[in-house]
Amino acid sequence: MSNRSAGHVVRSTVRPDGETGRRGPVRTFLRTADGIAIDSVYDPGSAVYNADLVFVIAHGFTGDVDRPHVRRVAGVLARYGAVVTFSFRGHGRSGGRSTVGDKEVLDLAAAVARARGFGHARVVAVGFSMGGSVVLRHAALHPGTVDAVVAVSAPARWYYRGTAPMRRLHWLVTRPAGRLVGRYGLRTRIHHREWNPVPLSPVEAAARIAPTPLLIVHGDRDAYFPLDHPRMLADAAGGHGELWLEPGMGHAENAAGDALLARIGDWAAAAAG
Repeated sequence: MSNRSAGHVVRSTVRPDGETGRRGPVRTFLRTADGIAIDSVYDPGSAVYNADLVFVIAHGFTGDVDRPHVRRVAGVLARYGAVVTFSFRGHGRSGGRSTVGDKEVLDLAAAVARARGFGHARVVAVGFSMGGSVVLRHAALHPGTVDAVVAVSAPARWYYRGTAPMRRLHWLVTRPAGRLVGRYGLRTRIHHREWNPVPLSPVEAAARIAPTPLLIVHGDRDAYFPLDHPRMLADAAGGHGELWLEPGMGHAENAAGDALLARIGDWAAAAAG
């Protein structure tokens, strides 16, 4: 267990912009409250008029900070403010092993603290799939640390096996052979222990986020989580949460087109105050 605070910098690489004097992306390893090294990238973005706004992007399961779909999301949102991307524990170059949404709240907390450390007054957490469940739980468990929350393609409840992709995911997580596939095929190291205790569910978290602005985005062709999931989240949030059901959209980052990401950027810039 580390006694360093969330967001502690382990190592960083800075590439200055020689023409403008503005710093380029900063790659940093952060230390979580439970001592895990988390790979992160800070991009100051191009939106000078939103210099006080920063997005913290929480990727989906088996993603990482270097995946093309994560970089594309970061690139679009960088038009609206600065961006912090990071790899959850067990993913990419980060340390530890994935707990599939439980301890990952500590990873997000470290990234949010790092974003604040760059001097941005407004922080928006944007999560996809597993990352969507994490941003919901983080906002509920750490009220006031972010100024708006966006959950894209997020589950509403744990242990869902109602679709073929989710049954495959449960095999990946719960079986030794599946975890080997995760490690060597998907660059994702998965913890073998079951949750104990079971963490707060996303739908329970959605009910606790107010007054922080909340946006729930979900595709009507999501092969992982059908539409009862976003509707449950929106119902739990009451009149406080906004729900976008996107026609023709599939699941998570790969299905979120640039136009949708731009709409999310506009919403976030307005909602974060």
